[in-house]
Amino acid sequence: MTVDRAIYRDGMRTAEELEPGILGEDHETGVAWAWVALDRPTEQEVTTVADQFGLDWAAVERTLQLHQRPRLERDGTTFFCVLRTARYVDESETVEFGEVHVFLGSGFVVTVRHGVTPDMATVRQALDARPDRLRRGPVAVLRAVLDQIMDDYAPVVDGVENDIDEIEDEVFNGSAGAPRRVYRLSRAVIALHRATKPLPRMIDRLIDESMFDQDERQYLRDVQDRSLRLVEQADAFRQLLQNILSVNLTLETKSLAEMSNALTEMSNDQNEVVKKISAWAAILFAPTSIGTIYGMNFRTMPELTWELGYPFAVALMVLVGIGLYVVFRKQNWL
Repeated sequence: MTVDRAIYRDGMRTAEELEPGILGEDHETGVAWAWVALDRPTEQEVTTVADQFGLDWAAVERTLQLHQRPRLERDGTTFFCVLRTARYVDESETVEFGEVHVFLGSGFVVTVRHGVTPDMATVRQALDARPDRLRRGPVAVLRAVLDQIMDDYAPVVDGVENDIDEIEDEVFNGSAGAPRRVYRLSRAVIALHRATKPLPRMIDRLIDESMFDQDERQYLRDVQDRSLRLVEQADAFRQLLQNILSVNLTLETKSLAEMSNALTEMSNDQNEVVKKISAWAAILFAPTSIGTIYGMNFRTMPELTWELGYPFAVALMVLVGIGLYVVFRKQNWL
């Protein structure tokens, strides 16, 4: 929808209705200029504005497309600028991205917002209170939009940085949910990097344009420095998250190794117990077998009438038991 349409003369907003041809010669001299603000417009609304200001149709078609990277295009004296906006959502620990498209020409500026940021009403109110800036013409709007977008990135950076600090604590505390938070935040950081990386180069192109005076160029250089710091922070976040993931993997590997060692020790202990039980069972089994055989009481069994039969059986039991004990002792089973 069309949020606002206004004409500015000598740095002041007028009550004139923006109609075709109303700017007259003032449009060419820059004394008067128009600002049209659109918020998630329909194709018909964009077409109407394009016809009124003679915008390039290729750029008009692109302004209806989302998920574009920041860039600057020029068609004659008209510039088409794509900017990515960002908003940190603390509840879900995510970053929501939007876009602002700016058509800038001699005597007009058209802003098209896709998303919830930046607050264009706040931008307009701040500019309306600064006639000295508005006297510079449509470039003042582009400057204000850039300034607001860069300000909106500050809480995003703070939110991501705070999440990384929390994740670091979770990793060293052994939290099972830390890896999932790392992967989720990594996606947001990658998107942040893609949204900001083209900014310095785009602003560098703006600085070279003749429509900006020396003061505006100096301001754009300041914005470029902020964008470079933003890109560096996004790079640092990506590297830090990769390091956190590596540390988490190392800690998990160490934990698994310790668990494996503990299981191995338990298994060894169980084996020792089994050995001892088996050894004593074998020692007791031998005399039991001998005693069982001699307890059958068959008439034809040899040695039943032998006077030394009983001492022989007992001695045999003792000797077999001692022999097995010695063998198992040498094998460290006992």
